[in-house]
Amino acid sequence: MRKLIAFSLFIALFASCVPVKRVEELKTKYDKCEGEREYLAGEKDRLETENAELKAEVKKLKQAVRSMIDDTASTAKQYRQLRHETDRLKKINTQLREKADALESGSNAENRKLMSEVMALQDDLQIKEDKLKLLDKQLDDKEKRLNKLQEELEAREKRVQELENIIAQKDAAVKALRDKVKDALTGFADKGITVEQRNGRVYVSMEAKLLFASGSTSVGSEGTKAVVQLAKALENQNELTILVEGHTDTDPISSSCIKDNWDLSVMRATSVVRIMMNNSSIDPQTLTAAGRGEHFPIASNDTPEGKAKNRRIEVILTPNLDQLFKILDESAQQITNDEGTE
Repeated sequence: MRKLIAFSLFIALFASCVPVKRVEELKTKYDKCEGEREYLAGEKDRLETENAELKAEVKKLKQAVRSMIDDTASTAKQYRQLRHETDRLKKINTQLREKADALESGSNAENRKLMSEVMALQDDLQIKEDKLKLLDKQLDDKEKRLNKLQEELEAREKRVQELENIIAQKDAAVKALRDKVKDALTGFADKGITVEQRNGRVYVSMEAKLLFASGSTSVGSEGTKAVVQLAKALENQNELTILVEGHTDTDPISSSCIKDNWDLSVMRATSVVRIMMNNSSIDPQTLTAAGRGEHFPIASNDTPEGKAKNRRIEVILTPNLDQLFKILDESAQQITNDEGTE
């Protein structure tokens, strides 16, 4: 509803001061900007959630591998013990057969006793050989399962590492962008300009006193110089979207072409965008002008100092996260495929 009111006022204003086609263009860009901001906020949350889930799965796989290794070691130990016992029984069986051959000419009672012992040993040997074969098969199956788990663990650890590397690269790129913008605006640090890095974005805040006279939408000479220097710092940043937001205090305003604070904030943002476009090689498709009116204050409007802080232009620089989203989608698809084959 708030957006609808904003754009209704915006259209009413520009119907009298700006061509209808320009009004429609600004409305389309504003809608696109809002959609991108909401999408990026949602994707950031999804990224953090999926990264945590993937790390949890890797941890679970590591535990399964450790358990499988312990189980395989136990089975291998049983296998070796049984193999030793089987070899011992085979040796005894051979000795008994030799004795049986040697006593063949002896008494029938002794022969029967000896043969009974031989048969008992043979039966015991067969049981142990059967058990040995079963253990051998179990050991082979467990080794295959262990190898599969280790391969899956390595693949998922690789995906986690890829995600962490890209996130680190993006963080480093955002930090480098922040430092570059700070350096470009060093001469204006004490004139109401701040540069901050928050939530994977760079926020450049310019107080209105540097840019505009009271109630005006035209940028003054000193403000123009600051905006041009900012635009020059950004003109080679291709993987970037630039949102210019206008903000006001709560004091009412009225003039022939400015109906209220919504209109004032949009018109001021548009003035800044025009300066950036006219004085740099920034791709216009990466630029969006928007107005927030008095509805996103950063200080109290109960004091003159607070109102001065709220009257501002914010330039929000958002890096392109397509590569990160691509790896996330590939990881999610791989997990789905793995689960489908289990």
